[in-house]
Amino acid sequence: MLLDLLFPNRCLHCNQIISKDELVCEICFSHINFLHYNFSEENELKNRCKLLFPIENAFALMQFEEEALSRKIIHQLKYRSQEKVGEILANWTTERLQFETDKPDVLVTVPLHPKKLKKRGYNQLHLFADTLSKNWSIPHYKEFLKRNTYQKAQATKDKSHRLETQYNFSTTENIDGKHFLLIDDVFTTGNTMSAIAWEILKNKNNKISILVMAYDG
Repeated sequence: MLLDLLFPNRCLHCNQIISKDELVCEICFSHINFLHYNFSEENELKNRCKLLFPIENAFALMQFEEEALSRKIIHQLKYRSQEKVGEILANWTTERLQFETDKPDVLVTVPLHPKKLKKRGYNQLHLFADTLSKNWSIPHYKEFLKRNTYQKAQATKDKSHRLETQYNFSTTENIDGKHFLLIDDVFTTGNTMSAIAWEILKNKNNKISILVMAYDG
């Protein structure tokens, strides 16, 4: 209680004092550019993915904009050790996405290289996916994917250099006949998603859908 009085939780954008379980105040929340995609219908993100790999469905929570609040939120999660942001974003996602049809069987998250995981101390996607797993009653296979090459942070690269990045992923077990929901924070070029999707689709009975916190398109 004393810590809450001395160091109250503040809105990420305007610095107004807010409840400890919130991320932004009501006014700033209204300025977040939420994308109102229907998971099972055509949308811009799904059409982008179709150019790269066979996809069932796609969903993005927010539009990623360089000078907007969405960027602050993602960076708070990835680089400021604010893991609770993942839980808040997952609850925002659950409010906007319920599976009437095409419910995935498994949640999987884009992995960090062990070197980066040790440096950061956590995978920013795990609490997000764990919360979704609980809300949707879909298992989260944390260790299913492995990143085999180390890359510097994408946030330090411009789009042209991100396009040049090569990715190398593998799966840790053989799973067949499942509908995977592949989760990442930001979709920019689609290279990461594509590399992982083709690994999963080596088993021809598997299917892929994707979910991202933000779409940079």
